[in-house]
Amino acid sequence: MAVRDSWIEKREAAAAAANGNDNGTHASKGRNVSQMHLARQGVITEEMEYIAKREKLEPELIRSEVARGRMIIPANVNHRNLEPMAIGIASKCKINANIGNSSTSSNIDEELKKLHHAVHYGADTVMDLSTGGDIPVIRKAIIDASPVPVGTVPVYEAISRVRRPEDLTIGLMLEVIEEQAEQGVDYMTIHAGVLREHVPLVRKRITGIVSRGGSLMAHWMEHHKKQNFLYENIEDICKIFKKHDVSFSFGDGLRPGCIADASDEAQFAELKVLGELTKRSSRS
Repeated sequence: MAVRDSWIEKREAAAAAANGNDNGTHASKGRNVSQMHLARQGVITEEMEYIAKREKLEPELIRSEVARGRMIIPANVNHRNLEPMAIGIASKCKINANIGNSSTSSNIDEELKKLHHAVHYGADTVMDLSTGGDIPVIRKAIIDASPVPVGTVPVYEAISRVRRPEDLTIGLMLEVIEEQAEQGVDYMTIHAGVLREHVPLVRKRITGIVSRGGSLMAHWMEHHKKQNFLYENIEDICKIFKKHDVSFSFGDGLRPGCIADASDEAQFAELKVLGELTKRSSRS
């Protein structure tokens, strides 16, 4: 039995009973199983108690910090063998390690070896940034073997399913996000802060847009002369995240690539939007 099996099953049974569903499950439409939702209801979950022991903090402090949005617990309900951890002001500093397959090298065994080394040497989370090969199969193997939260950048998989960046659609993105959430991805980087009006601001930069996700969205907007579809459909992404308890990692698509470009108008314009998106997703 995985670490979280009994915890999640108990909560699902309680939710089903509250909704009058006798078969032990409840309708997924509109459901919210997130740690933030439970924290705001005053519930101290088993994950929060587990984290409190790891962090040497009071469980109520963990609950209150999650409820107010100053701490997150990346813990997809489908990632059952996860050993819960927290990221926030009140907790210890955390370290992420990036792994992932490319279209020219590596395989599942190599990625699992990278995961083992990352966790062994102290990584608190890992990101599967695979861009080639059988991405879903590789990701599933990583999630099944990982005791730490696993993150992804969904646009990396979405771009592998189309011929050109301009062929990306919100439908495809939501499909990829849902599939990854169902597999157990704990947090996802969403490049929703790069807006169409920001693109002209980077033209005087030395290194331009250095974020892969940011450059893909900028290319899409310039080609279609339309607004960022991730920004316009953030509520639909929130619905998927709530249903599986996936945490947002809003991508800094306009981060600077050199000192000369640092703290410029483009960077701060995106940061303002990311603040807005944080508030919108927290309310959803």
